[in-house]
Amino acid sequence: MGIFSQPQTDGDAAKIGGERSSAPCSADHLAIGLDGSKVGSFQPDLARVITGVGTGQLNALVPVWTSELSHHSGRGAAMGFEFMLNIAGLATAYWIEFGLREKNQSLRWRLPLALQVGFLIVLLILVPLFPESPRWLAKMGRDQDARQVLSVLRHKQGDSEEELTGRVELELQGILETVQEERKMEEKGAITYWSMLFVDDPQHLRRRTWLIIWLQIMQELVGIGVVTVYAPTVFQQAGYSEYKADLLSGINDISYMLSVVVAIVTLDRMGRRVTLYWGAILMGISLLICGIAARYVTDLSLSTTDRQSWGNVVTAFTFIYTATFGATWLTVPWLVPTEIMPLYARAKGGCWSVVGWSIGNGIVTEIAPFLFNSITYWTFILFGLLNFFTLPNIYFLYPETAGRSLEDMDILFESDSIFVHKAKYERNNGLNTSVAIHHKEAIA
Repeated sequence: MGIFSQPQTDGDAAKIGGERSSAPCSADHLAIGLDGSKVGSFQPDLARVITGVGTGQLNALVPVWTSELSHHSGRGAAMGFEFMLNIAGLATAYWIEFGLREKNQSLRWRLPLALQVGFLIVLLILVPLFPESPRWLAKMGRDQDARQVLSVLRHKQGDSEEELTGRVELELQGILETVQEERKMEEKGAITYWSMLFVDDPQHLRRRTWLIIWLQIMQELVGIGVVTVYAPTVFQQAGYSEYKADLLSGINDISYMLSVVVAIVTLDRMGRRVTLYWGAILMGISLLICGIAARYVTDLSLSTTDRQSWGNVVTAFTFIYTATFGATWLTVPWLVPTEIMPLYARAKGGCWSVVGWSIGNGIVTEIAPFLFNSITYWTFILFGLLNFFTLPNIYFLYPETAGRSLEDMDILFESDSIFVHKAKYERNNGLNTSVAIHHKEAIA
């Protein structure tokens, strides 16, 4: 509930104070929530809500901040690196809990929460040292500060001063032009969270908002919550003891973290759409095989050796599924929302992204235990088929955003058709200029 409710407030904070200024507030909320988990019967429930508020803030802010600091040629790699560290934190937390599994129940949940406060203190210390978004600085009229940040971020080894200055001025010019255009849009009426959902405008903000929400929901519908949250259950159903199932879950988390390296290397080269395609296909196949294998794991007419062999198949394809998700669907649904939203609505767009993720995650987390108990191995088959369901959605509804500057994205959504699934990328006088082609023209 905390994660779901907080992003709306935080988007306005980021718009006014910038991403860097808002991040410490997010860490404060998270630290207060974790500290409140220590005592009492009511406090833990309240603390979980407050912790959710802080988590929602960070989830909304950090991807937008990362995207706005990155060059368009390396935006995917930057986001991939961010999420590799995210999963490293997940794996660390799991192994700490695994190491405490023989300790008393109170220590098993209190110590991991307390340790997280240390990381938050480090975050509070380091965030003021990070650069503010040059796009936010330009919007606030701080052009010189934006120029200075870009000069630091875009510097390459061997650059002459003239080369660096020219590259920075070109990017800053595009940012300032976009800021001016978007100020005109804002003067026509304030953008609210609800208008983003229900009111259309020439820039088709409503369509972009629903694309963001739906992409995040699809990220959860591909089944990652079933595999990661319920991994010990999955491995136990595959025939392993409780200890081995917990151990395999931890190893799976490490594999999950390392798989994000693939996204770092390939996401900007292959593009967002192709990454989602091959990820959904391989994950769908993996879950279908898991479902078929799990059917034989529970078949008591088979010998113990045969059932163990089928259990090994479930385990292998669970690892393949998780690694594929880390290489593909983990990063893209958080990256695309930061790319397709105009500057004046980007913070709010990040918030709706978190809302979509919260909806999808909440649904899957709630129904997964029921599905495992009622339809058992068919749970894998259901989520495997949902992976293939995402393919036409991606093809027809989501344009390719790789290699385009954030200032180019508005042109991709000029068409009144929702089927902006193809866009030709042209270069005009050395400038990155995207030309969106209407669906009918694109396939003619």
